[in-house]
Amino acid sequence: MNNDNALNANVGLKLRGLRLQRNIKQADAAKDLGVSPAYLNLIEKGKRVMPFPLLWKALRYFEQDPEQFMSTLGEGRVDEALAKLLDEPLLKSLDIDSESLQSLSAEPKLAGTVAALFNLYKNTRTQLENVLAQLNVEERTRTQGSTSGMGNTPGVRFDYSPFDEVSDFLEKHRNYFPELEEQAEGLRRDFRLEQQLTSSQLIRMLEERFDFKVQIERAASGSSVVRRLDLDARTLTLSPDLTEQPLKFQVAASIGLMVMDREKLVERILGAGRMRHGETERLIKVNLANYFAGALMLPYGEFFKEVQRTRYDVELLSNIFGTTYETVAHRICNLSDPKRQGLPFHFLRADIAGNISKRYSGTGIRFASGGGSCAKWAVHLAFLNPSQITRQYSIMPDGTTYFCFAKVQLQPIEGSIVKGTAYSIGLGTHAENAKYLAYGLPTNDLRKDAIPSGISCRFCERTDCNQRAAASYRFAFAFDEYTKKDCFFSPLLVHEKEKAERNGNAEADGNGAEGAEKHDSLDRGVRRRKVHEN
Repeated sequence: MNNDNALNANVGLKLRGLRLQRNIKQADAAKDLGVSPAYLNLIEKGKRVMPFPLLWKALRYFEQDPEQFMSTLGEGRVDEALAKLLDEPLLKSLDIDSESLQSLSAEPKLAGTVAALFNLYKNTRTQLENVLAQLNVEERTRTQGSTSGMGNTPGVRFDYSPFDEVSDFLEKHRNYFPELEEQAEGLRRDFRLEQQLTSSQLIRMLEERFDFKVQIERAASGSSVVRRLDLDARTLTLSPDLTEQPLKFQVAASIGLMVMDREKLVERILGAGRMRHGETERLIKVNLANYFAGALMLPYGEFFKEVQRTRYDVELLSNIFGTTYETVAHRICNLSDPKRQGLPFHFLRADIAGNISKRYSGTGIRFASGGGSCAKWAVHLAFLNPSQITRQYSIMPDGTTYFCFAKVQLQPIEGSIVKGTAYSIGLGTHAENAKYLAYGLPTNDLRKDAIPSGISCRFCERTDCNQRAAASYRFAFAFDEYTKKDCFFSPLLVHEKEKAERNGNAEADGNGAEGAEKHDSLDRGVRRRKVHEN
């Protein structure tokens, strides 16, 4: 029996003992607590998790002190319970050392209470997440059922995360922030920087302008920190594993953070608007620091000129400015200065499992909330040819067409991709803009050449996709055992269903005729017997 099961059994056993001490029948206790007798029976046997609100209600019902009750649950196994808690992802960030653990273990009642409360909290949180997930499915089904694949979706978003809020913020500002552009240009002028920057130039800027020291130090075992900015000690600590290009970006982003703090740029950019999530403002600050790094390394004027000259050749631009493909792709999405405006692009970064870790829509394309996207997109297909640019036209269910291209970026560690990272960086624009791109594909019939795509399987309107991974909420799920489509999850169309029903009715009619014939034969036999008897 694992610790969770043991805890459930312990809670149930103690509640059963309290009930029996008071000579209360299980059915009566269940009625007073507002649950079924069967459910209470399972709780007392330790076969069901005791929800936190129900436990508190039960303790009031049995007139028990919650602290005393909770403390007894951990007696006799305090060390084991605490050790399990320290392995929980939610508590790992507390960095409790062995000395603190030993101190807490000296107070068994306190330790038992902490362990029991956390486990009950975890169970309650899991139940809440399940309820929210179900509410989200129902709400999205209701609000998106009548809208097109590219339209705006009204209604409540139960899964609206801080990352979704940041994405909406960037799209609202068209991913262009002139205040940051101005500050970056000023620093480049002051330090007379050339087109290609080096990490040593940026470190000198950090030391001379902001009086910060840079030190190279490997993170502690089990830590993946590559940059730490200590404002009190005025030091920037960097990982020795950073190569030149990511090193430049991290130093530039650190400079961006200090510029924003000094000039109060975050407050100026956000204005008086209120964010739905408490974490959103800090996430926006991170995004703005990264934006500043791009502006410092790829100055708007020079970059825009080269973008026009090279026709958005991302690989060539990364060589010209000495930075990564991903940094250039990000910067291309910043070209929204009304006087020097570039083409609108959407941006995606996906891993080999299809998870999207970065996204930005400058073209109006909608991305699925909560993860997942269309397997037909170039950003996913790029992993089939990681050394080449994957290019394609795509057509959405509402007829909107895009031209998309993607390339895989590999960063092995110790010669191993498994230890390192593999991302696909995708950019897309409206199909009519393909002629302005170095990667553009010729087409005489866009509707014929475009790959039918969607947003995600759960909300896709396509009835003929051969690579669905799930049934769409937009259709009533129906299938017929006599009709096989090229993908099991493809919805059965009305004319396909009618044909299947006609086949079924024909079979039923055949069985009916055969039954009538048998009945008539029996009836004739009965009549013959009656004639003979008469």
